[in-house]
Formats: sequence, C-alpha cells, structure tokens
Amino acid sequence: MSFALWRGVVGMVRPTRRPGTLEELIRVLPEGIGIIPLLLNFKAGSTAEFRKSIPQYEHFAAELAEQGVDLIILSGAPPFMLLGHQAEAKLVRQWEKKYRIEMVTDPQMQVAGLRAMGIKKFIGASYSAVQNRIVLDYMAQAGLKALSMEPIDVPFDRVAEISTHTLYAHVKKLFRKHPGADGIYIQGGGWQTTHVVAMLENDLQVPVVHATICQAWQIHKRLRVRETTPGFGRLLAELP
Repeated sequence: MSFALWRGVVGMVRPTRRPGTLEELIRVLPEGIGIIPLLLNFKAGSTAEFRKSIPQYEHFAAELAEQGVDLIILSGAPPFMLLGHQAEAKLVRQWEKKYRIEMVTDPQMQVAGLRAMGIKKFIGASYSAVQNRIVLDYMAQAGLKALSMEPIDVPFDRVAEISTHTLYAHVKKLFRKHPGADGIYIQGGGWQTTHVVAMLENDLQVPVVHATICQAWQIHKRLRVRETTPGFGRLLAELP
C-alpha cells in the first residue's frame, strides 16, 4: 500500500454505482486513510435483488482481502438485514475467519452507532417502503424501537435527488408528531445528507445516526484513529 495512506486502507463493497455518497465519506475522513471500492450494480432495489447479492459480496470481499486492506466494509444494509440480526453476525464471523481480515456490515455499524449515542427509541427515515419494512424488522431483532419510521419513497435510481431540505422537513415533522424519541436514525447510503446531521442535532437537541457518518465513525474506531471532525454530528465530533 502507498506510504501516503499511512493510517490504513479500507476496502468497501458498495451496492450501487451511484456517485455522491462515496465522495462524501472520503471528504469527512482524515488525511492518511485510503478507500478501495468495489461496486455491485443494484438497479431495482427489490427484495429478490438483495437476497441474491450475498455471493457477490463474498466474491468482492475475497478480492479485497487478497489485496491486503486493513478493514472491509460491506456496505448496503438491506441484503444483510434480510439475513436477520444473528445470522448476519454469524456470516460475518465466518468470512472473517475464512479471509483473515476484520469485516463489518452497514447494519452492524448503524446499530453500534445508535447504541453509542444512547438511542433505544428512535424516529427514522428511509427512501424506500421496501427497505423501510426490512429495517424495522431488523432493528426490532436488535432490541431497538422505532416510534415512527416513514420513507420518502422515490424510484430507486432517483434517491440522490432527495435534497437536504426535504429530508430535514420530513424528519422534523415525524419528530414533532411522535414525542419521546432518544434520537433520529437516517437509514440508507444512497442520499447525500451528511450536512443535515448537525443541523437536526442542533435544532431538535437529540443525537442523529446516519449511514455515511456511521461508516466514517467505524473507520476511525477500527483503524484506531482519533481525529475528531466537527460539523457532521456527535458521532464524528466525539468518536465514542
């Protein structure tokens, strides 16, 4: 690996070839961390497409392990959420043992983020009714309760068109309608929403856990880097 990447290199298996969110992740990471992405090509965003993707995830994870990265992130929550909380953990342990490298999925990172922020009851947002049902079932298995979780339902190939302002208004409306939440959970790595996290935290005075921010936080944690990043919410400002 390049000496310019002295803090570590992360291999990522990503579910789509959409631009935007990978660039967001790289921008919030500190200098010295490299990302090697391998991209699946989800197009329908259907349950059937999610279920059949696991062998391809493993194929790409094997390639990244062979390249000698320090950590592998299996991005894209629904395929692993469909396995169930316990079966997902078992599969990751099997792959870690087989390829001799640390791995983590998006759902595992998001549950860890919610717990690190002390969130047991949350208000949630996603961008797909299909994904919404998958997420609610998985989070219940993980012992977390959604007071309300509603999607901004758009065609799968138009997720990136959802604006920060639209997401902010959607979440704030749910938060007012369903009081008592410990925090907010923004699911999905397809929309460019990192800048809404700090805004919601400041205005609503509760922590916010978001997919891309969880990835950045876990990269810090697992590569043992502590360089706090203000402006993107408490997870990156505090690195709990």
